[in-house]
Amino acid sequence: MKRYILKRLLLMIPTLLGIITLNFFFVQLSPGGPLETMIARATGEEVTADERGSGQYTAAGQNSPFYNTSQIVTPELIEDLEKLYGFDKPICVRYLLMIKRFVTFDFGESFFRDRTVTELIKEKLPVSVSLGLWSTLIVYLVSIPLGIKKAVGHSGRFDVWTSFFIIIGSAVPVFLFAVFMVIFFAGGNYLTWFPMGGLVSDNFAEMSFLGKVKDYLWHMVLPVSAITIGGFASLTMLTKNSFLDELGRQYVTTARAKGITEKRVLYGHVFRNSMLIVISGFPRAFFSMFFTGSLMIEIIFSLDGMGLLGFEAALSRDYPVMFSTLYIFTLMGLIMHLVTDITYMLIDPRITFKSARGGE
Repeated sequence: MKRYILKRLLLMIPTLLGIITLNFFFVQLSPGGPLETMIARATGEEVTADERGSGQYTAAGQNSPFYNTSQIVTPELIEDLEKLYGFDKPICVRYLLMIKRFVTFDFGESFFRDRTVTELIKEKLPVSVSLGLWSTLIVYLVSIPLGIKKAVGHSGRFDVWTSFFIIIGSAVPVFLFAVFMVIFFAGGNYLTWFPMGGLVSDNFAEMSFLGKVKDYLWHMVLPVSAITIGGFASLTMLTKNSFLDELGRQYVTTARAKGITEKRVLYGHVFRNSMLIVISGFPRAFFSMFFTGSLMIEIIFSLDGMGLLGFEAALSRDYPVMFSTLYIFTLMGLIMHLVTDITYMLIDPRITFKSARGGE
């Protein structure tokens, strides 16, 4: 077991390095970048999509996409900007410097926000963690019991009616649920039961402990509900189908023939075996809610989290923020996959991590 964990931890190093390396050179060699963005700001002009994609800029002249009649981009300005962003160094040197900083979790400073990336991550992380953690927890707490009940009562009235709502939850995009909740419950056109946006109220610091907890949960109701409604459908059906598959196996028939109670058959044997496939999807479910799944929710409910931070960094070519968020999410994903493998063994002791030679 210990040897397996050590091997997986060592394997994370080349995997993480490979992902970061490919993304670094792909982004750096792509046309456009932060230099063009800052030159456009310096000249008081916006960069269009075509200009950003062309990657062309000159010191002066009417053919330059950054030409401005009142303010010309000089070679000195370009040179200063290159030194400011480190583009005066060769690409390989920039890559090695980035890897050296990442080893010590030094992510540098944002190009356009005038703050360190670590400060930005600390500020945005609670929002994404709140959305991802609560949504994933509620989805699993609802979907697993619901899927089991649907499997036990397969083709019954409860199974048919719940399937109707599950199909709706699976077919309707998450952001539509979010918009619906804003319109009806957050002062859109009808009720104002919940706040429109933000993680906490403006006077959060002045509240008591219980008041802070209540205010935090009050702000989480709508965004978490929107993500949960859109995410529980697939897990419920996965749980149901996994249970049905196990219920049809020979060992279940044998256990029932021996007079073992139905409750013990379901939760002593079937549950343990059927939950393996459900748990294997936990990392994917968590990160889809933590990052990609919560991006639209963050925008609709004005929640400034990691998803929105990474999206805006990609649009503005804020390289330190882009690569830092990629590094963090990749590292967390690798760790979560290791946790999943360990959880397999905790649920089913028959699963071991011994090698074919018999050693751990």
